[in-house]
Amino acid sequence: MADSGDPSRPRLFPEIEPHTSDMMKVSDLHSVYYEVSGNPDGKPVLVLHGGPGSGSRPFFRRFYDPREYRIILFDQRGCGRSTPLCEFRENGTFNLVDDMEQLRKLLDIEKWLLVGGSWGSTLALAYACCHPERVAGLIMFGIFTSRKSELSWLFEDGGASHIFPEYWLNYLETIPADERGDMIKAYHRRIMGEDKEEAEKCAKAWSRWECACENFTISDEIDEKCGGEWGLTRAKVECHYFANGSFFSEKWPSEDGLLDQVEGALKNIPGTIIQGRYDMICPIRTAYELHMRWPKADFRVVPDAGHSPAHATTFRYFLDEIAQFCKQHDW
Repeated sequence: MADSGDPSRPRLFPEIEPHTSDMMKVSDLHSVYYEVSGNPDGKPVLVLHGGPGSGSRPFFRRFYDPREYRIILFDQRGCGRSTPLCEFRENGTFNLVDDMEQLRKLLDIEKWLLVGGSWGSTLALAYACCHPERVAGLIMFGIFTSRKSELSWLFEDGGASHIFPEYWLNYLETIPADERGDMIKAYHRRIMGEDKEEAEKCAKAWSRWECACENFTISDEIDEKCGGEWGLTRAKVECHYFANGSFFSEKWPSEDGLLDQVEGALKNIPGTIIQGRYDMICPIRTAYELHMRWPKADFRVVPDAGHSPAHATTFRYFLDEIAQFCKQHDW
């Protein structure tokens, strides 16, 4: 394994390039980018990026032993290398679930391990609840199920706003006072609006607020990233999903729509939930409720971690679980 550059952190595997990469047409409108690296005959793992709208990144490949794993990444509709960028027609959670199932069939995979954090955990759970017979297991961190209570904690006053008041102020003041009763809808109107300057301003404020909650601060590097194409794309996709409750009501209309499916669908599926005690993006309550409904999964709380998987202990747990799952399970 390659040196991580930090003696307190476990090491990642060396950089590798995909041996397969292509576009998969999933509708008349959308094509999604996917890639495969590692061992072509290895145990398949599907890596799910966060956001929604963040896109996959090359370093995701480095969490998996390329001798043991067949490593599959894809960019969800409307982001990353998928086309068209920031297209929101035919773009909802169950469209993404269908894309995953189409990709599984294209790659001739019987079952795969699903790995994801934050929104990646949402999508992993949604797919597993729709296609449990195709899931070998799940490894997830920073659990998020897109309930109204979870969205309100982060994007409305009364939750994370009480923890980071100095960063909240910029997020709040970007919206006129008479529209602050529903910040998600107010941001959605502006970010999706015709005024490009206003859309970019609001997208940066949205992304800065979320990054502050994840990292507990805003560095110059993060600030620049939030003001660029990545910040604009992610803010647009997130607003599209979150203003619509991530479209779960299309299939599961209750407030606990996704969680309500877990007990039946996941009862025989192994997995691991890794959760930072001080996660300000996805508070631990959701991970705990998932654990109560899915007792077969291991529940590992990192007592001093937040949302970021870069925390040394979270990072170590994550890599350990990926390695151990491969040793303990065949699929």
